[in-house]
Amino acid sequence: MKTQVITQFGEHSIFQTLEAPIPALKPGYVLVRVLASSVNPIDVKIRSGKFPPITPDFPAVLHSDVAGVIEQIGPEVSTFKVGDEVFGCAGGLKGEGGALAEYMLVDARLIAKKPRSLSMAEAAALPLVSITAWEALFEKITILPGQKILVHAGTGGVGHIGIQLAKWAGAEVYATISSPEKAAIAKSLGAVDVINYRQEPVQDYVNRITGGAGFDVVFDTVGGDNIDNAMAAVAHYGNVVTILSQSTHDLSLLFAKSATLHVVFMLLPLLMNKQRERHGEILTKVAKLVDDGLLKPLVDQQQFSFANVGKAHALLESGKALGKVVLTSA
Repeated sequence: MKTQVITQFGEHSIFQTLEAPIPALKPGYVLVRVLASSVNPIDVKIRSGKFPPITPDFPAVLHSDVAGVIEQIGPEVSTFKVGDEVFGCAGGLKGEGGALAEYMLVDARLIAKKPRSLSMAEAAALPLVSITAWEALFEKITILPGQKILVHAGTGGVGHIGIQLAKWAGAEVYATISSPEKAAIAKSLGAVDVINYRQEPVQDYVNRITGGAGFDVVFDTVGGDNIDNAMAAVAHYGNVVTILSQSTHDLSLLFAKSATLHVVFMLLPLLMNKQRERHGEILTKVAKLVDDGLLKPLVDQQQFSFANVGKAHALLESGKALGKVVLTSA
């Protein structure tokens, strides 16, 4: 089979096409004919050498998100059959081959049947970001109807899913954005109002929207210094949930409010082989929401073939993508 691989760390042009054997079946796994994938920031970081400990062995086949059709079923798999259309976040890390190949060996616990209403490319945009948002909003905390929730980076990969899930849960959702175009998109996804973070300081929008009380939940999808902004914006007894917490912060902001900080490391089941079934269960719920018209992926209008994966990485790194960057095998 053809694969797109890296044989060393480097820039987006480092990918090359190599032939490789089709992976052999093993218990608990299925063989998926890959039809689409998407680029996530973790894929870029792995390619560029920022996380060597979790990088697959060279020549490395990257990308976690996959959508495709099951070609073969391994022993001990009873939940799927040959021909099922599936999607998931299932590899591209140490110990698990990635999606940039014609075929991918996938742990059946990590996938679910693809939403019927989506194309393969659209479905491939969902797994990592929807699992991350679901864990943040429904496993780390309990959303109550009417709560004011602030989603940072409302049109980002995780953020645009977070807006929709929070709205579905009955919250009053607000989002930070950086342009009028992104403001319109965030509102179309369910945000009551938006905040241009480049123009409005934290205390100003906390005063304007909450009368100074703060938000019941702040969902940080940016990390770094933005965690401080999230802590500044949360209400007394509120919750901050972040998906990027590899940084140091003064928690006295939370102490003064008796607020709580939650962190999400979505890739842990893949890396540690723990609670993998949770991912398949979440994706099954996500697929139903999609087919019920309650959730949709935001996909950049530029789409790429696997052979042009370097260009897809370049677009994501440029910061100019609007929504998820997707690739198809054709």
